Amino acid sequence: LQCLVCLREPSEDSLVSRLEVVTLPSRLPGDLPVRSCARELQLPVHEWPHTGPVGQFDVGVVASFGRLLSEDLILQFPYGVLNVHPSCLPRWRGPAPIVHTVLHGDKVTGVTIMEIRPKRFDVGPIIKQEEFAVPPRCTAKELEVTLSKMGANMLISVLKNLPESLKNKKEQPKEGVTFAPKISIAKSCIKWEEQTAAQIMQLHRAIGSMFPLQTLWKGTTVKLLDFVEVDNIPGFADQILNDREAVPGSLLYHKVSQTLIARCKEGWVGIKTVILKKKLTAVDFYNGYMHSWFQQNSRTVHQECRFQTLKLSMAKKTLKEREI
Repeated sequence: LQCLVCLREPSEDSLVSRLEVVTLPSRLPGDLPVRSCARELQLPVHEWPHTGPVGQFDVGVVASFGRLLSEDLILQFPYGVLNVHPSCLPRWRGPAPIVHTVLHGDKVTGVTIMEIRPKRFDVGPIIKQEEFAVPPRCTAKELEVTLSKMGANMLISVLKNLPESLKNKKEQPKEGVTFAPKISIAKSCIKWEEQTAAQIMQLHRAIGSMFPLQTLWKGTTVKLLDFVEVDNIPGFADQILNDREAVPGSLLYHKVSQTLIARCKEGWVGIKTVILKKKLTAVDFYNGYMHSWFQQNSRTVHQECRFQTLKLSMAKKTLKEREI
């Protein structure tokens, strides 16, 4: 939105003479970021399905809108409606391309400027596409910031040469189509017996900023924050030599680095912070729940000092208010 506002500023190269915004109704407390931004910039704002004046604009632009546009609406724009999509289409069509990029460990992603078609999402012709090498250990949130800047620059380039850009558009390849569905809160439940350390770290980078990963500790739901790779913990390899038979979910405490260490299907992951009723550091959790005095007085044997897989009920599997 801000890049379009810049194109509206008076100058010899001014490209945008009129700009209005359409947003979806908010289902959460507080305002939507795009609506807040539009109001700060004193732009007219309309709430879907109301789209404001019809037939008075040359081109429409959508980004993460999540609603199909009718053919009648698209035809109101002489140059059509453009979509800024954060993936190299046809890979990761759908509402959560960045999350799935990180979740599946893609080495390369990108941004696609495409032409909207009615009835189906993300199937229109490609107007411009650029690739981007995903940095190692990049989170979805970090990647979103980078791709949004990249997409803004690409959109400006397309709009400055719109007739020529549309003339050179090409249909999407039929090969390589993948889908990026919405992520539900059920995805945040760690499956210690099924997921390796690498997979859990990847899951945390993909969805941790939206849904903290969850597990069970003695029947109570625990949220895990601030994951670290055990390879970065000095001396940890020596501690696990005697724990090769530990079952998935088993917990150790690494005193030097003040880190909880959890056994996975394969490998271990480090955890610095948990939420159990309140936020606790690894030190707090160890002193309150893992210390030998506590274990002895709670009559809990060492083998039970472990996290277990949390299984959400079907009714809770999709948290609609926070879907992406």
